[in-house]
Amino acid sequence: MKVVKDSLIAAIGGFSCILLLSYLDNFENIYIWLIPSFGASMVLVMSVHKSDLAQPKNIFFGHVISGLSGYFVLSFIGSNIFCIGLGVGLAIFLMMITKTVHPPAGGNPIIVILGEQSLSFIYITLALGSLIIIIFAIIYNKLVGKDYPYKIKKDFN
Repeated sequence: MKVVKDSLIAAIGGFSCILLLSYLDNFENIYIWLIPSFGASMVLVMSVHKSDLAQPKNIFFGHVISGLSGYFVLSFIGSNIFCIGLGVGLAIFLMMITKTVHPPAGGNPIIVILGEQSLSFIYITLALGSLIIIIFAIIYNKLVGKDYPYKIKKDFN
């Protein structure tokens, strides 16, 4: 029964945050607020909130770094099938060396390159959208009694 309860709590949280982003997307027609990678981010923060991959640092910097990777490739090389792969590869590399891996963000270079997005997409959609997800996750998880952000204990042996 605990699995059903935990699953329902996670589903309601994911629904609520995506509903908020959808409202912003419909209300504010200047910027895109809703992208597929945010749905995947919600899966992590609602269902495996103790994972390194779901921590606020990883969500924010993962989304921003991967978006900037796509923007860099788009700006300096262009938009073709090679560039899409290069953008994702660069995002993986940068997230790994900065210790900010967030798998849902791996889709952002594809969105940026195929959509030929501007820097405002990175700063508004990805940065502010990530902050909304993080703030929502902190508040919601506290309300339902979950420890988030999770203090990951490192073993120094």
